[in-house]
Amino acid sequence: MTESSFLSMLSATATVFIALIFVRAAWHKLSEFTEFTGFVADYKVLPERLVQPASMAIVAAEVLVVALQFVPGGNVFGLALAAAMLSLYAAVMALNIRRGRTFIECGCGGAVQPLAWSLVVRNAVLVLVALSAIFTGQYALDAAGAITSIISGVAVWAVFLLAEQIIANSSIARATR
Repeated sequence: MTESSFLSMLSATATVFIALIFVRAAWHKLSEFTEFTGFVADYKVLPERLVQPASMAIVAAEVLVVALQFVPGGNVFGLALAAAMLSLYAAVMALNIRRGRTFIECGCGGAVQPLAWSLVVRNAVLVLVALSAIFTGQYALDAAGAITSIISGVAVWAVFLLAEQIIANSSIARATR
């Protein structure tokens, strides 16, 4: 395997991983939209009249991140949008943690996770993954490389979900002490 094909597989794996994170996030927000708008309101960074439109824009942007992965030449813009959104989410979480408002559900999807610095760090790592997929270069893979990248991306996502559940469990354990 050449360095170029390895970097292509690494970039494709990261792209699949980021896309799966956004599929899950968008699905969660769409399936529980009213609950999600409540989470957005809880952050108290927007006037009440903007919560609903902002919530719709967030969901639309998350769907766009995923859709752009299927558009020829769109994946770089989709990954850049993902990095920007994850950065924004981390900034808003950090703002509320600094305000002492850690009781807020992050609204990320999946297990209940009150705000914590570990979520901010998680988002920073995800931003780095998205940026690495952009800067590693476009991928040119044969069928075997594409299949390997898809399976690898799903495997990384499964590990991510496990780590996320561990973080959620530790948050619950701290809250019950």
